[in-house]
Amino acid sequence: MRLEFATTLRTATSSLLPADRMSAHRLLNLRFIALGIILLMGVFLRLPPALFEKPAGPLRSLVALHPQPASQQLGFDEGLYRDYADKLTRFGLISYPEIIERYREKQQTLTGSILPPVRFLYIFFAYSWHQFFGSEMLSCLKNVSAVFSMLTLLLATFFAARLGGFCYAIGVGALMAFAPTQLHMSQHALVDGFFTFWATLVLWSLWENLRAPQDWRWLALYVVALIATVLTKENAFFVWVAVVAILIANHWLKVGTVTRELLLATVIGPVLGVVLLGMLAGGAGPLIATYQLSVSKNYELKYAILTGDGPWYRYLVDLMLVSPAVLLLAIGSIFNLTRAKKAEWFCLIFIAASYLVMCNIKYGMNLRYANMWDLPLRLLAFSQLLVLIGFIAQRWRSIALFAAVGLTCALEMRNYVVMAVEYPLYELVTPELMRGVKILKSPADLK
Repeated sequence: MRLEFATTLRTATSSLLPADRMSAHRLLNLRFIALGIILLMGVFLRLPPALFEKPAGPLRSLVALHPQPASQQLGFDEGLYRDYADKLTRFGLISYPEIIERYREKQQTLTGSILPPVRFLYIFFAYSWHQFFGSEMLSCLKNVSAVFSMLTLLLATFFAARLGGFCYAIGVGALMAFAPTQLHMSQHALVDGFFTFWATLVLWSLWENLRAPQDWRWLALYVVALIATVLTKENAFFVWVAVVAILIANHWLKVGTVTRELLLATVIGPVLGVVLLGMLAGGAGPLIATYQLSVSKNYELKYAILTGDGPWYRYLVDLMLVSPAVLLLAIGSIFNLTRAKKAEWFCLIFIAASYLVMCNIKYGMNLRYANMWDLPLRLLAFSQLLVLIGFIAQRWRSIALFAAVGLTCALEMRNYVVMAVEYPLYELVTPELMRGVKILKSPADLK
């Protein structure tokens, strides 16, 4: 990939001003300034809404600059996370098996499924935030979501730099900074944005392990990330399937070297995560019973039946509603793939393998679960932008690249404002997304 795009990357990042007017040192400073501005804007957009509320919010004077989400109601899942974190605060970590047992007792009496307390890591981080800062528990959950969305942005930018240098860091970082689903998850007390950070860490550490085999530091990071995904949400299975698919495809793509240690880490990480969950649940039996109960009851949940079903291409429809420019660019990049484009293949296989499983979960489709695709999609989209500007005269390529990335970011930000600021979007399900972009309207909208 780097060899093929070497000329384009040099043009896009090194010819911003004539060489006789700007030294390489000054150009490097400009790149750092541009990246810093992008990251600051991304962090600002992810700040919790409470910081801007009047009269006590410390940033209330900047409320006009921050897109406040229109949906302020307490979601059902948010209430459950708050209750679990409150119980952890009151009774302590040693009581967690009892918390899970109380969940099973309650779940057996219900006709539909409610989320289980085995999504431990998100709950534990909110509990830790409460212990350190004493905030109200719902605020703790929202703060954790916001902070980890910021960390995902930083991680994605660094990962992009490792893949393609400073050009990729700026371009992909900008696309991630304004990603609508990233911004949405940062503003609510939901686990999916938090999970995305750990899934992205798995993806990055896997890449580094393939490129630098038998480095124990990358192996350790990889195992920790896998453990964290298991402790965060059952969607860790989708990530693991995608990882296995990448390792198998590496036989033909030659992204890097698959070592025995890497294969062992791919198994040991999830196993350790399951063992820790079993300890928290009070044993393997209670843990299995908890998951079985949650899954079986989900097939009876009316909300899941109404909103979680659909054809295999439903995620494509939802992504088209939320991020049409990014999705079209990412799809376009598929037609420009060559064997040399290792990073693009790496991202595509991650999306495709996890998509194959996720689109076949009965009553279990929701765009929140696809939050972990945001970085791979934007890496593919930026790669396609580099291809497109290759048709422009060389002297204008840097301007064209910045204009294309800027326009895409503006479209992304506009979509977020329309869907989540002007409309009270909460759940990322197709009917709500269609109402958010004003495809579907209610009788009240006609008055």
